[in-house]
Amino acid sequence: MAMNVTTYFRSACLLVLTPQCFDEFFVNYNFLDVPCLEAALSKGLGYGIIMGSVMVKVPQILKIWNARSGEGISLAGVLLDLSAITANVAYSFVLKYPFSAWGEGMFLVVQTAVIAALVLHFGGRPAGAVTFSAVYVAILGALLSGYTPMPVLTFLQSMCVPVVILGKTIQIRSNYQNGSTGQLSAATVLMLLAGSLARIFTSQKETGDALLVFTYMVAATLNAITAAQLFYYWNADKDKKKKVKKN
Repeated sequence: MAMNVTTYFRSACLLVLTPQCFDEFFVNYNFLDVPCLEAALSKGLGYGIIMGSVMVKVPQILKIWNARSGEGISLAGVLLDLSAITANVAYSFVLKYPFSAWGEGMFLVVQTAVIAALVLHFGGRPAGAVTFSAVYVAILGALLSGYTPMPVLTFLQSMCVPVVILGKTIQIRSNYQNGSTGQLSAATVLMLLAGSLARIFTSQKETGDALLVFTYMVAATLNAITAAQLFYYWNADKDKKKKVKKN
């Protein structure tokens, strides 16, 4: 029984620790080993981000669904965001980076694609929503198949920075022009900001890929601007809703 408990404990710990770090902590009792502490923190954060990503855009999806409207949400911005996430997932998957370093992307591509389909559907283009969904699934399958040349995936990943900048800037500009954040979900925006900030650290520790780190730095900066707009326009959105109710 004791052996089983020890085996289960070791297996659980190895989800976030290397065998060497497990021995350092639980055989040598050196709990202050800095490299192992950093590695464990990175792994733990990575899995935490993945767990959070399962629901990160669900509030946004529900807000669009309940309102039967994608008002205030830039379709172009959503599609650009989706293309950046897709490139990141394909690049990391094919290079066989640890799942803890990019796994949230698998959940984000699904949720972002659903948002794009809903915006199309409630924007009066239901056929466009169906077509978009079919085409996107085909593209994602091709990128993950292993048959797409690595130089192509590297190019797509390198394009993530300008794509993220363009996509986020479109949404930021739309918020500014409307004087409102419309159907943007505060929970989703704040979770995306927290996730992108954490990913700067985890990408550096788990992949050492400067391209990924820089991409997340740019995304975090633009997510912070969007979050600031949410708070700035908070009262404006409330006043608009009150006027609609009165009318």
